[in-house]
Amino acid sequence: MQNQLTGTTIREHRQRIGMRQAELARRVGISASYFNQIEHNRRRIGGKLLSDIAVALGVDLAVLAEGADPRLTEMLRDAQASEPGLGGDYEVPEVFSGRFPAWARLLVARHRRVQTLEHLAEALTDRLAHDSQLGDALHELLSTVTAIRSSASILVDEPKLEPVWRDRFQRNIIEDSARLSRGAQGLVDYLDVADAATTGATLPREELEQFLDENAHHFPGLEADGTAAIEPLVAGASRLNSPQSREMARAHLRACARDAAKIPLQGMAAAVARHGLDPPGIARTVGADLAAVLRRLATLPAAMLPTPVGLVVCDASGTVTSRKQVEGFSLPRYSGACPLLPLFLSLTQPLRPMRRVLQQSGRDRDTILTYTIATPMDETGLEEEFALRAHMLIIPQRKRPDDTTPQDVAIRVGQTCRICMVSECRARREPSILARAADG
Repeated sequence: MQNQLTGTTIREHRQRIGMRQAELARRVGISASYFNQIEHNRRRIGGKLLSDIAVALGVDLAVLAEGADPRLTEMLRDAQASEPGLGGDYEVPEVFSGRFPAWARLLVARHRRVQTLEHLAEALTDRLAHDSQLGDALHELLSTVTAIRSSASILVDEPKLEPVWRDRFQRNIIEDSARLSRGAQGLVDYLDVADAATTGATLPREELEQFLDENAHHFPGLEADGTAAIEPLVAGASRLNSPQSREMARAHLRACARDAAKIPLQGMAAAVARHGLDPPGIARTVGADLAAVLRRLATLPAAMLPTPVGLVVCDASGTVTSRKQVEGFSLPRYSGACPLLPLFLSLTQPLRPMRRVLQQSGRDRDTILTYTIATPMDETGLEEEFALRAHMLIIPQRKRPDDTTPQDVAIRVGQTCRICMVSECRARREPSILARAADG
């Protein structure tokens, strides 16, 4: 059966190739007025006429009959859901994308641009607030400016200053100006290292993270050859520019190789196919500890997973030592993360698995399912000191506007205190620059 918005689809394809309405009507043998009614969905068509129009436009018949692009409709629903105040009329995106596909694509593009800028603002705020090197550089610049102003003020306010002292203050200004210039250039060079998304690697750990992200955290060579594949991987990694980052990469890859040997890829794939993203069920099936399963899930090829997952690992101090980012959950790069995360709670209850549903401030639509456990870093249990390491698997859960399925009660968490919009929080470390604005 013909879609009710077939006329809109025809008009979209006609305009895309720059053909006039009258010309297309002439080619298919109907009047321009009749064709105008078709394009405005006032006349239903099918059979030979629809086929002739498809031939004239150079498109497949099914393209005209299907109506609105389902992918475009879904992206429009995502944009709609990001603004709760707009309401949840499930049919509106389909109708709009069908009748005005060009406008729908524009709205989707602008929505994605807004999301990108929001994430950039988060990253920049995080860096400006907590990057110690940047703070030191700015402090040095301010100190130098203050010194120049002080010397200049003395020269202006003391017209009868002794020549030897005048020369000394002038020399101070010249030297401080040179220092200011070098400092400003150094600051520019430091900021230029970062790319547009502030993900430039300036520290060994950042180099390691870029290396892992570039490979989607999966290394087929480790699956086949184990530790023998490590040195070729490190040697061929353009992201690993420092000896420290290369050594960190070797340690990470050795850990991945141990996990791959403990839980072979095929066995892991079969367990995921059986249990889905249920780490306890997978652990029982493969006969491995839960921490190893969480790490293994984060290193599987995307095709083996029903949905992308992330992973965060921290040591007993709460310092994040490893991360795999995933869309739908933000973790600050330079500052401390939200203290309410189960990642940190697990450190107080070692060896106890935790399943928690979270809702991150600023992401009011979606929730995050997490599995967390803290285990001894020395798996042999022979360490005199009981050092812990916590793992948290992150599984974003996207809720459709028409989904009425009961949801788990979510724990409200933030990203970092400085930009968290939760105005009342028992774990807050510092005032938020956004909470006040949100409260009005």
